[in-house]
Formats: sequence, structure tokens, C-alpha cells
Amino acid sequence: MIQTPYYLIDKQKLLVNLEKIAYVRENSGAKALLALKCFATWSVFDLMQQYMDGTTSSSLYELKLGRQKFAGETHAYSVAWADDEIEEMVANCDKIIFNSIGQLERFAERTEGTIRGLRVNPQVSSSDYLLADPARPFSRLGEWDPEKIEKVMGQISGFMFHNNCENGSFELFDKMLSTIEERFGHLIAQVEWVSLGGGIHFTGEGYPIDAFCARLKAFSEKYGVQVYLEPGEAAITLCASLEVTVLDTLYNGKNLAVVDSSIEAHMLDLLIYRLNAKMAPNDGEHTYMVCGKSCLAGDIFGEYQFDKPLQIGDRLSFVDAAGYTMVKKNWFNGLKMPSIVVKQLDGSVEVARQFGFDDYLSSLS
Repeated sequence: MIQTPYYLIDKQKLLVNLEKIAYVRENSGAKALLALKCFATWSVFDLMQQYMDGTTSSSLYELKLGRQKFAGETHAYSVAWADDEIEEMVANCDKIIFNSIGQLERFAERTEGTIRGLRVNPQVSSSDYLLADPARPFSRLGEWDPEKIEKVMGQISGFMFHNNCENGSFELFDKMLSTIEERFGHLIAQVEWVSLGGGIHFTGEGYPIDAFCARLKAFSEKYGVQVYLEPGEAAITLCASLEVTVLDTLYNGKNLAVVDSSIEAHMLDLLIYRLNAKMAPNDGEHTYMVCGKSCLAGDIFGEYQFDKPLQIGDRLSFVDAAGYTMVKKNWFNGLKMPSIVVKQLDGSVEVARQFGFDDYLSSLS
């Protein structure tokens, strides 16, 4: 048995999402770029690049990772580029998407000859969390004034609208896209490509994928643009788990189980948004609060049901653990970082990467 903790990526489950992405590409004409901010585990890029058109980034390092490890296009976006990043950024990208008119104009000369776009904030979104809402009040994410944007149209050939967030509703997507058309349609008609960003959960169970394809195709044909999608979670949903082992059990008004992992160090996004990790199976008459081993008092994965009392040495599995986990893992408390394990299409299991003390040591000075 592989020593826990480890992230287990199942390529067969990953393939389910990738085939849906390929269906959307074929039936809508849209291109799909993997959003590396969500998932950047390049040991499975060999499969993903067969079903997608490239990558989109949020930083120079993500950009370079996409260029080196994923076939296809590399789109470069950052909330703000630094002066010393521009040369490398231009050398590694196919398209640059600037977050503001100020950045576009500041680096106009140094990016001359490169395909450039601008992020537009339509001031509507699907987010339930202010923390993640790109259209939140006073947002720094993108330009919102059509009159200001119109003045720089000669410097760009495309737009990026990223206003969806865990949006599993086609009706809401359709409504927000209509709002974008009402406010910015006259500008969209002047460009060659439009990215609609990520956060659209079109690979989810029961999503009306044919209606989604038709909407994308109609939008593309109406304005004469190449549409891009930037799936993150949609590409990797339900394809991975975090495998852990029970180290201790105790009772303090509730049955508690301590495992060899940490929500703060290994599933940080859930702690940030005050969400429980998902566990499978999760049924039975014995309830336990499963806790991490860090010193943070609130290092709690959640409460779960088991068919028998937990024992030291029991293996537990937190499911849907690919998105915003491996890209956010950290060395808090010096805890052992989970290995990355891949279950191949033929069923064989391979340890792709292990982390040890030397990795911890080299992360500090």
C-alpha cells in the first residue's frame, strides 16, 4: 500500500470530463484552455492535452509551465505584470491579456507584435462568495467602462470576460452572456476572439450541454469571433481524492478522529470558504468529526458517517480533491506534503511525485 497522505488522480474519471470538453469543442467551435490556477499537476497533461487546446495562466510561472508541459496555445494573463517579467512573458505566450488599460498602454511598446487582449468586467457574476466574486464592489479585475475601452480598440484583438464562478446553471450563464452583449456587443463585433473564462460547470451531471454548445456557436457567429473557454474545475471535477490514515481517536462531546493530513495545508480552499471536504462513502450510524493533525484548532475536514467505529490505521478518502488543492498545498507546521499518485487508464497506479524534508528545507532559507 502507498503511504498516506497522497492525492490520487484517476485518469478514467478525468477522461469523463475531457470527453465532454471535446464534445463542446466539436459542437460549438469553442476552444478550451486549462486554467492552471485551479489545476497544474503536469503528470497528467499527457492525457489532457489530447482533449484541450492549451493553457491559460495567472502568473509568469504558470505561463512557463503551460508552455513547457502542455501542447497548444499559451495565454498569458496577470492582474498586474511587473517590469522584469515582460520579456519572459512575451517569449512564452501566444496571447497576452492585460487586466487594465493602464497596463496595456504601459507595456504597449514592449509587447508590440504580440496578440493582445483586455480583460473586461461586466459587473455581473454567479459567485456566492464575495471573496471570489470578480464583479464585487470596487473590483480590480478588468475594465468596466465601454467608453474607455473603445479608445484602445486599435491596440487589442480580443477580450476576456471571466465572471462565472462555480456556475452550474445554464440559464444564469445565458442571462449573464446576454448582459455582456447588451453592454459590450458593439465592441465585441470589432475583435477577433473572446474568452468567456472559467467557472462554467458544463461537465456537471445533467448540465444541458447541447444548449450550451448552441449558445456558444450563435455568439461566435453573431460577432465573428473565436470563442475560448477556460475550464478549471470543469476539467478535473470528481477525478481525484485525498487519501489519509486515522492516527488517533478521542471523545470530547463528539467522536473525533485525527488523520495524517491537514485541511489548512492540503485542502486550503475549503478552509478559506468554510466548506467541508467531501467523503465517500459517507453513511452509517457512527458519526465522527475528522480532524487534521496541524496545531490549528479549526483544522477540521468535517463530520461524516461510518458503518463501524473508526480505528487507528483506517484509511479514509476525501473525494473531489483535485481543484485548488495541489496548487495551494503548503508546508504549514512542516507537515508531510501529500504525494501525487496517478491511476493510469489501464488501471495501474504510479507514484508521480513524493515530497520529503529536503523539499521543505529548500522552500525556506
